[in-house]
Amino acid sequence: MFIDPSLLGLRKDNKHQILTTRIGEGSKQCFHSSQGDIMFKVNTRTIVAIGIGAALFTLLFMYVKIPSPIPETSFQTAYGLGAFMATLFGPIAGALIQFIGHALSDAVQYGSPWWSWVIASGVSGFIFGFAFKRTRVEEGEFKGKDILTFNIIQAIGNVIAWVVVAPVLDILIYQEPASFVFTQGITAALMNIVSAGVFGTLLLVAYAATRTKKGSLSRG
Repeated sequence: MFIDPSLLGLRKDNKHQILTTRIGEGSKQCFHSSQGDIMFKVNTRTIVAIGIGAALFTLLFMYVKIPSPIPETSFQTAYGLGAFMATLFGPIAGALIQFIGHALSDAVQYGSPWWSWVIASGVSGFIFGFAFKRTRVEEGEFKGKDILTFNIIQAIGNVIAWVVVAPVLDILIYQEPASFVFTQGITAALMNIVSAGVFGTLLLVAYAATRTKKGSLSRG
């Protein structure tokens, strides 16, 4: 019985190709899994960052702000810091820094937190954190594409938090009139997008300048 060696070779090549493809797919899955694990990992460095970030956020939220024409809304520089910290330390840190900072600020100034907006702060901080590992800031680069990625993410986070979460919770928790709270929410979203876009971007550019650029070290 004659067997064409080319057929055997073809089958062997096919098996090799299938195996290679599966290994490649497995590597991609492992890579994405490890990226996700890193993004939501909490370690000592993260906890320290949350403590320092929440304290700074509280101070900025209380003292470095500009009131807007819409009642009970202000241009808050704190969200620039929050977006900066979330990009460096991830969604968990971003959420807790802004949640704790906003809650402490409300408690000190007004006696108790306004929970709908405190929760919205936490939501926006969480979403800001999805810029973590999606920019090259830790590699000493924060330019065109990185700036665009960061600002798309922070804008999405602010719209979700302030145009959706805060007004809906205001209505559900405090029975506030819808027209008023959605006006507040849209105003807050616009101001916070500018705050994160300007101050967050400047902080990340400055931070990147302190990092060693990838491939910049050479052997002597």
